[in-house]
Formats: sequence, C-alpha cells, structure tokens
Amino acid sequence: MQALFLQALEPVVESTSDPKSYGFRPDRSTADAMVELFHLLAPQTAAVWILEGDIKGFFDNINHEWLCQNVCMDRTVLRKWLKAGVVDRRQLTATEAGTPQGGIISPCLANATLNGLETQLKAYLAKKLGIGVAKKRKVHVVRYADDFVILADSKEFLDAEIKPWVEQFLSVRGVALSQEKTRITSITIGFDFLGWNFRKYVPKSPYRKAKLLIKPSKKNVSAFYRKVREIIKNSGAMTQEALIGQLNPVLKGWSQYHSPVVAKQTFSKLDSLIFWRLWRWAKRRHPKKSADWIRKRYFQSVGGRNWVFAHPYKDGKGEKQYRQLYKLAETAIVRHKRLPGEYQPYDAQHELKWEALRVQRMQHKLRYRGQILSIFRRQKGLCAHCGQAISKETGWHDHHVIRRVDGGSDNLSNRVLLHPNCHALAHSQQLKVTLRFSGL
Repeated sequence: MQALFLQALEPVVESTSDPKSYGFRPDRSTADAMVELFHLLAPQTAAVWILEGDIKGFFDNINHEWLCQNVCMDRTVLRKWLKAGVVDRRQLTATEAGTPQGGIISPCLANATLNGLETQLKAYLAKKLGIGVAKKRKVHVVRYADDFVILADSKEFLDAEIKPWVEQFLSVRGVALSQEKTRITSITIGFDFLGWNFRKYVPKSPYRKAKLLIKPSKKNVSAFYRKVREIIKNSGAMTQEALIGQLNPVLKGWSQYHSPVVAKQTFSKLDSLIFWRLWRWAKRRHPKKSADWIRKRYFQSVGGRNWVFAHPYKDGKGEKQYRQLYKLAETAIVRHKRLPGEYQPYDAQHELKWEALRVQRMQHKLRYRGQILSIFRRQKGLCAHCGQAISKETGWHDHHVIRRVDGGSDNLSNRVLLHPNCHALAHSQQLKVTLRFSGL
C-alpha cells in the first residue's frame, strides 16, 4: 500500500524539492552533492564559511500533525501509518512522533519535511536584505537527506542570521539541531560531509591560487579499515579463497564510492596496511613455516605484479587462473558529471535528453555495466526495435519500455537496448517498442 501511494506522492515531492537536495531522490546520489559543493567552493571568490548542520534524531521526532497538514496525500491513511506503533519482543510501543525508518515511504516523507530549507531561506534573505545584497552573501544550501551544509561569506552572518532561522524552520517540524555536532567552519580548515573531507589548501607562495581538494575523510577511512581488520581477524579457519570472497565486495564497494575524489594516495596507503594484515594472518596460520614458504603459498606473481594475495585454480579448459584480492590503488579515478540544476526525471518534454544524461553518468559503474550485459544477453545481441545486431561500433541506448514519467521502473524487465537511431525514432514518433527480439 505504501508503494502505491509512493508512486503518486514522489512526483509531487520531486517537483517541489529544493534544487540542491540529493538524498532519497531519483537519479541523485552523494556524488551529486559532492560535485555541487565542488562547483560552489572551488572558485577563488567562493564562500569561505560553512555551517555544518546535524539534526538530532530526525526520523524519530518529525511532528505528525505537520506531516498530515502539509503532505499532499490521503491524510487518514497517512495518520494510520504514523500512529500504527512498533511491536518489539511482543511489546507494543506507541509512535507519537517520527516516521518508521523501515517504511518504503519514509524517505519521501522526510524529504517533504525538509523541502524549503533552501528555497525559503533564500526568499527570506532576499526579502530582508534585498535581492542584490542577498546574492553577495553567497548563501547556498546543499542537503542530503537530513545532513546539510550552508555556505556564506562570513562566520558572524551564519551565526547571527542563518542559524536562528534554521532552528525556527526545524522547530515547526518538531526537530532541532544537535548543538554538539552543528558547527561553523572555515573552508581553509575543512569539513567532513558524506564521508569526504572538503578543504581549500592555501599555498605559501602569493603567486599561486588556493586549491579545493576533496578526499576520503579520516573518520570514514578509519571505519573502513576497522571493518577490513575485523573480517581478517575473525576469519578463523577460513580458506584463502573464502577470505578473498569476503574481502573483495567490501574493498570494491568502498573504493567505487570514493572513485570520484582525490583518493589515490589513500588507496595506496590502505593497500599497504591490508597487505600487512594479511601477512600477519598467514604467519598466524603457519607459525613454524618460513617466510619464503608463506610467500609461495599465499602470494603469487600475476600479470607482472609480485606479492599478489591470490588463490590459484584451474578453469574449465584446464588453464591456471587466480582469484586475487582486489587492489584499491587500481581503482580508476573518474570525475562525476554535474547534474544540471533543471534536471527533472518526470519531465516528459525532455525525457530523451535526461535519459541520455543518465546513461552517460552511469556508464563507468560496475553495477550498470552488469545490467547492460544482462539485457544484451537477453536480447541475444539484437536491437529490440529493428532486430539488427548491436555492437560497440553501432552503439546503443538504454530505453524504458514504459516511460519513467508514466511510472515505469528501472527494473531490467522494463528496459531494452536500442540503436541510437531506433531510440530517437521511438521517442519522436512515440512508438511502443515491441519485445519480440528481447526474448521476453
């Protein structure tokens, strides 16, 4: 039932969302928030003071009455969901405030609650200071779910004008800023946001310009290393192949998250620490064996690289292969493409333009490559419209059979591969693509 209401509510919330809100929204991610902050902070004339906002117990404290009066959906149904209570160990606990974090509609309700933080703040400043003066204060709000940062040109302005307004805005919705975690910081000192550290480094030479660098935050790196360390430490009698199987998804996922930022040095340092951990793991397993024996047993020479933590095996053809540990430093650094401010996934007029942008932004991601390969195999390498072969030379477009603006999903069952010309034809003539060549 929540999923059905969400299909109707999400386009409404999407059309009224703040331009620089990126959490729990279609086709938006933490990387989009990061890129937007880069464009706002990198120029030499950019704002230099940042208010790091942290909302105390956001999901647990949202005011139910405010939601029922301001969210555009059936109020009776919404009130029933909010007041349903929680059963834990056969004990019913009443829910007088907040939204259930496990509910499929909760992220959308959370966005509806905080929408206006950016637009209403700018409108307030424009009315109080005048449009020209308000622009000179360089106030920008970038939000991801309940985490946000506000940029401005002075610390005093953030503390005396912006912060009280934000507190008032949140109090109406039943939530408040965490006084311990909310602070005002200079960009030259840097701040952490979404697992990254944003800092503008000022050179000693007066002839060189300050440069903004975004790196994995120390807190995020430490948490990741602790997780890897615990996997290795608790491996017990696990085989080398099984240990590699447990570590690789963790290593790949973390490195892909940080692939759009300045992370090569961090990757190399972590590779060295993980190697040291694995060497200790091997030594503990064979305390009476020599270092040379351990090296030959667990570390191989693969593709011109030595000391690769890898397990040899033979494939179906009897050829020797290696299942090797993923190396963080081999992760390609790919800059994330900035999302246009006018992007609207439910905009039917520019659907072809936004679909092409979405594909361009997703191409380097491993998950997307796997999806495309799956669709390609399902269609036996043929275009779902004309039935001719699809190849790297012809190119292809990822097409939604039921348009996203009409409620179509991103599931593989609703997507087909088309030649670029066939794709343009399907949109211009509003053709319904048949699936006779896709094997469905």
